[in-house]
Amino acid sequence: MQKVINVLALASFAVSGAVVGSGIYVYLNRASIIDGVKSQVMEAVTGSLGGLGGMGGGDLPIGTPDLAPSPNSAAVPDGGGMSLPVPGSPF
Repeated sequence: MQKVINVLALASFAVSGAVVGSGIYVYLNRASIIDGVKSQVMEAVTGSLGGLGGMGGGDLPIGTPDLAPSPNSAAVPDGGGMSLPVPGSPF
C-alpha cells in the first residue's frame, strides 16, 4: 500500500511541476504569444474581407441621408425612428 501512495505522490509532484513550469514559460513569453495571436487574428479578419474590401479611405457614398439623424426625430410623438420604448411604472 505504501508503494501505491508513493507512486501517487510522485505523479502528483510531476503534474504540479508541469503546471508551474508551463505557467512560468507563458509568463516569460507572454509578449511573443500576444503578438502571434494578434497577427493570426489580423490575417483572419483581413483575409475574410478580401484585402480589406474597400475599408479605410474613401468618402461615404452620395445619397445616404439615412446615416444622419433627422432634425425633428425627437419631436415625433409616436416614437418613430430609432427610439426605444419606455417601460411602464413597476408600481
